[in-house]
Amino acid sequence: MTPTLVRHHRYTDPYADPSLPVDAGTRARDWAEIQERMLAPLYEAVYERLEVGAATRLFSLGCGSGLALLIAASRGARVTGVDTDRERLALARERLLPDPGHPAGPPGGPAAEPAARLAVGGPAAAPPAEGGPYNLITAFHPIGCVAGDSEGLAPALESAVPLAARGAAVVLTGWGPPERCATAAVLRVASRPAGSGPERGGRADSWRAARRDDLEEVAARAGLRPDGSGRVSCPFGYADLDSAVRGLLSTGLFDTAARAADRAPVEKEVARALRPYQRPDGTVWMPNVFRYLVCLV
Repeated sequence: MTPTLVRHHRYTDPYADPSLPVDAGTRARDWAEIQERMLAPLYEAVYERLEVGAATRLFSLGCGSGLALLIAASRGARVTGVDTDRERLALARERLLPDPGHPAGPPGGPAAEPAARLAVGGPAAAPPAEGGPYNLITAFHPIGCVAGDSEGLAPALESAVPLAARGAAVVLTGWGPPERCATAAVLRVASRPAGSGPERGGRADSWRAARRDDLEEVAARAGLRPDGSGRVSCPFGYADLDSAVRGLLSTGLFDTAARAADRAPVEKEVARALRPYQRPDGTVWMPNVFRYLVCLV
């Protein structure tokens, strides 16, 4: 898949005044319009490997604003997603569910079935799969950026597994080695203001570098059997520095740093860290590698 350079139209920046709270809806839209598509090659590679299609009953854990679900639905899969972020999930509904006032379908015929079923919360909020248990569970939020993220995902997976058929595939994803991910140098900004450990005031959710066995450790905690893995190139490309800063801040990885040092200094640090990746035409380009691990229930 050819990477797409994100072009983002400027509008009033809610981050510009540090005295104003971050608008959750704006940040969710920054994620959906700027950042989420950077992971599209990862979604496509996983779906291609697992031959996702009309026979797939997919459950997405942490579906965000729904791009991965949209790609799966376009391949014919029946998709269900849950997420605790209400703002991102609202955008997923815009993408995936027909307008109640203008239901899709042939003139005079029945309305088309929704392209997805979405629910706020964790696995307990998911409705049963249509046509039988789920045969694919995905956790596309990359592991390996936040201290404690692998420990936090395992219980959610344990709750999701009973929804799946025996032998169903479960896919975990994570950042590749830091030396293969240019964005790792920028993400280190997330750990600076808050410190790098408890003795310096750092928090459990501060940034950390990805480890080689992150995905395997999560699989072991959740009682899953690894059944293959792969690496996918996911370059981050932005039309300008402003779009890059907005996109990266929308990930939430800098929230701890912003709480400790306010948003304005964090934005400046992120922009400074991005400078080496800015091209003469103003675009920003950072090569990255992501991993995925396929497991069996």
